[in-house]
Amino acid sequence: MSATKVTLRKRELPSGKITLYLDFYPPVRNPRTMELSRREYLGIYLVKNPRTAVERRLNNEKYKQAEAIAAERQISIMKEQFGFADRTKLRMDFLEYFRLHLDGHPAKWAHCLKYLELFTHGKCTFAEVNIDFCRKFRDYLLTAKQLRHPELPLSQNSASAYWGAFRALLKVARSERFFIEDLNDELDGIDQTETHKDFLTIDEVRALYNTPCDKYPQVRAAGLFSILTGLRISDIRLLRWDNFDTYSDGGRCIRIKTKKTGYDATLPISEEAYQLCGKPGKGTVFSGLTDAALRTGLNHWLSDAGITKHITFHCFRHTNATLLASSGVEIYTVSKMLTHQSVKTTQIYADLTDEKKRQAAETIKLKP
Repeated sequence: MSATKVTLRKRELPSGKITLYLDFYPPVRNPRTMELSRREYLGIYLVKNPRTAVERRLNNEKYKQAEAIAAERQISIMKEQFGFADRTKLRMDFLEYFRLHLDGHPAKWAHCLKYLELFTHGKCTFAEVNIDFCRKFRDYLLTAKQLRHPELPLSQNSASAYWGAFRALLKVARSERFFIEDLNDELDGIDQTETHKDFLTIDEVRALYNTPCDKYPQVRAAGLFSILTGLRISDIRLLRWDNFDTYSDGGRCIRIKTKKTGYDATLPISEEAYQLCGKPGKGTVFSGLTDAALRTGLNHWLSDAGITKHITFHCFRHTNATLLASSGVEIYTVSKMLTHQSVKTTQIYADLTDEKKRQAAETIKLKP
């Protein structure tokens, strides 16, 4: 299949002048709006019926100028598309290719695809995926809004995660011979930024444990369960009784596929954590965990426990990681318990605890 063809065409205006424009087939993407377009008007006009030698000469010069622009556009398009291993793949749907590769990958791939669909207005072929396109998508992620909260900007760490997923897809596409060149060689990453993670101390956790939450008992049970297991609220909401299992030695565990990362995990849980789940049954373990119940119940529970920190439900996950790290649990083990894909993600929890730093500071002594 051939590359996009550029044809110089004329159109008569109501004023009687002739405007010259370029016709692209198949359409090309406007670099400013990222919308697909068949036409580019050149701002060059001809006299419809030239009567004088001057008008004929000017028409001829303007037409040659338009022909030169058309030739430049054709060469530019060819240069952008030369890097394809198989030119028959130029017209393939890049977004559909992305969809076919979502299975088995973390949720950030699906989120990245949603932003890519917005960026491309829902249409994108492999022919368009070049260095310039990729750089514009990177810039788009850095200025995009959140999908669920359009009034809020997308965080840099989220942009970094989605950009990483996009680059990973480019790597897959190259391995499958869609590209000859490695586009990633010309692309910069998006750095992660350090984020402040609030957590509870062990004394504050025990204060919560000793504080009832009569109106929202499931919020209390789910919160303490998160502190003991490190599970996200999204996974706790989906937790079912058939996710529970036992090891050969009798220890309990849960087998889940995490909602955020799509990670298949077998996680041991303590007897205390299991007891928080209530009487074994069928279906969902923690019911009634609506956003409203979590927001209202959590605030009342924290207040009754005398905790004035700004604590969200996700902070219970931070608390689990921080308490494990400060207790001397190897960072690799903490990473596996949190179902992180990289130890680097977990390392921040080790940096949150001052106790280990104070111990380290006292290690070297100059006085006998």
